[in-house]
This record gives sequence, structure tokens and C-alpha cells, in this order.
Amino acid sequence: MELNKSDLIDPIELSQRLIRCPSVTPIEGGALDELQAVLEGIGFKCTRLVFSESGTPDVDNLYARIGDDGPNFCFAGHSDVVPPGLSSEWSGDPFSGMIADGKLFGRGSSDMKSAIAAFVAAAERFIKEKFDKGRFSISLLITGDEEGPAINGTVKVLDWMEENNEKINCCIVGEPTNPDFLGGMAKIGRRGSLTGWLTVFGTQGHTAYPHLADNPLSRLVKMLAPLSEETLDEGTKYFPPTTVAIASIDTGNSASNVIPNKATATFNIRFNDSRTSEEIENWLRNIFEEVGGKFELETACSSNAFITQPGALSEDLVDAVKEITGLSPELSTTGGTSDARFIRKYCPVIEFGGVGKTMHKINEHVEVEDIRVLSDIYFALLRRFFSRFSG
Repeated sequence: MELNKSDLIDPIELSQRLIRCPSVTPIEGGALDELQAVLEGIGFKCTRLVFSESGTPDVDNLYARIGDDGPNFCFAGHSDVVPPGLSSEWSGDPFSGMIADGKLFGRGSSDMKSAIAAFVAAAERFIKEKFDKGRFSISLLITGDEEGPAINGTVKVLDWMEENNEKINCCIVGEPTNPDFLGGMAKIGRRGSLTGWLTVFGTQGHTAYPHLADNPLSRLVKMLAPLSEETLDEGTKYFPPTTVAIASIDTGNSASNVIPNKATATFNIRFNDSRTSEEIENWLRNIFEEVGGKFELETACSSNAFITQPGALSEDLVDAVKEITGLSPELSTTGGTSDARFIRKYCPVIEFGGVGKTMHKINEHVEVEDIRVLSDIYFALLRRFFSRFSG
């Protein structure tokens, strides 16, 4: 029996309520309180998980589940948002959740409170229509630490889940994966990301007497040249070629007639699944050692490249998008990184949410109609996933 939509959660109105919570990382801002109240009203059992670690802020997280057995379909996302910047540059209050010209404005509207609201509405609709008429479980893993250091969020919730036998069978992450229009792209993996900090040491001296000094900039430029000139690879089946971007070069030198005693550079490498961060670091050190001289290299890898090979989950999502929009989303690995890098160790994971053109920008917004369509896609996905297990 078709439900009366007036009796169901309105994903637009819920999106507004979540946006009105100023949950700038790591502040909870009332967003998880709001979400918990709505989910408990549907019948979810909610667990709040606050995690701490020395040198990082405490973070409030939420795990919610309905259903005690059967396959567990998990939606993962984050309630935290980046700072809005100067409020005076916005068309209105960045946390007002105002609607104008068919668009919902506010920090987090695109990234990614509207996706959370869309899934909650879809989950309620699925539960009340009892499409599966059998065993099923639906869960939500919502962190307040995705836009921050990502230390006290998803990764620790997953550890807690494992310790408490909370198994998830598949997961969709509601990141805004679509570049231009809803239904254009889903993410089945992400490139790896390695950041490097290179310091080259020399001997300070007068620019008129360079032979009496050792200019570290000369060697730094030689060290960096292969990073910007060499082609590391041609890419793989699902990944583009590895890219290198030099972010900064600095000496801290304000004088034009002084050779500095050291020079530093920061760079970021986004790499595919043909290599690991360890292999890249070895490649870097070999290049730098060939130039010679004293240097220090520090690196940090937020994640190696990962992929969920196309299969049942991606097929269900593609079919759900086709059913609602008539479009067939590209299965991509482009962009930055997300908490999917942690979840992929536990189950197949795919990312699909709204349009990301304005995320983190002044006047961040989403099309109101996109929120309703996204909720319909999530509902169709739940039906398709659980129909595989109905008897």
C-alpha cells in the first residue's frame, strides 16, 4: 500500500533543520541531537560515541541501527562542516537553511547534510512500506570529524563496531560525488594521497659572492624538477595517472642580497593503485639523493589508493539511478579522499550523494528538487539491495 507522503519525513525540511545546527568541526552543534531524535522516532536504536586522543579535540559520533539480523545496509556520512568564512559575504546567514530560487542555501547543504536527510527519509519510507517483508537491518554511521583530522571519528566508530559485533554488509557514503548534475557520477574508489615536506640545507652568504656560500635553492629546484616534469604512470583501468602538485616553496628570506641557509618545499602526490605510498617515498628519496647535499624529507599518507570492484552494490546503485533519473552514473575514482578509505576495510563501499559544485564555498547550496530525487534514489537502492535477500 502506497504511503501518504504527508505522513513521512520531508527531506527538505530535515535538511534545513540540520543546516541550522552550526556543527563546525569538531563542534556537535546540535546536529547529532537533531538526527538522533528523528531516528529514534522511526525506531532506530541510537548510540552516541565520544572519542578522545591526546592532541586532538574530542569528537561526538552517532551509530544508529534498526533490525537485529539479516544483511546490514549502512549509510555513512558526517554532520560536521567547514567554517563558513565571512558571514557578510553570504547572501544570508550561512546557517539559516534558507530557500531561494529553488535552492537550499547553507553551510553543509551540499557537503553533506542534505544527503543525510535524503537517506533518513528513504529509510523511513522503506521501513514503513516493509518492501522486503523479511529480515533486514539498516544503519547509519555519522561522524563529527570528517572535515577535521579524522582521528576520533569514523575509524574509531568502526573499531567500536567490530568490538561489539556490529557487522555491516555494504555501505554507501553520502559525499557529493556528482560534479555537475545529479546522477552523473558515483565513486567506487579514491586515489591515494601523500604529502611531502622537503627541507634542503645550505650555507648562508652574500649574493655577490655565491662561491663562498652554498645556495640550497639551486639544489631544491633540481630536486623538484622530476616531480613536475616526469610522467609517473599512465593510469590504470579505474584510475587516472598519478599527479604531483607543488604547493609551496619558501626560504623565509626577506633580503634580496642574502643567500639563505635553507629552503623548504611542500608537495602533494595523488596516486593510483599501481603503486603504494612506500614505493613513492623510495622514489622521492632516490631522486633527492642523486642531487646530493644535506636534506630532510617528511611524508604523510592519508590513504593508499583503494577500489571496490564493480559488483552487486554498484550494479544496484546504477540501476536505482537509472530508475529514478534515466541516467547511468559514471563509476569514478577522481577527487580527494573521504571516510570510505576506512570503511572499505570492512565491506564493499560506494559513494553517491548530491552535486558538489558549491561545497566549501560562499553561498554553498543544493537544488531543492535534487534532495527529493536523491531520497528517491536511496529508496530505490534499498529496495534493490534487500530484494536480493527476500524469499
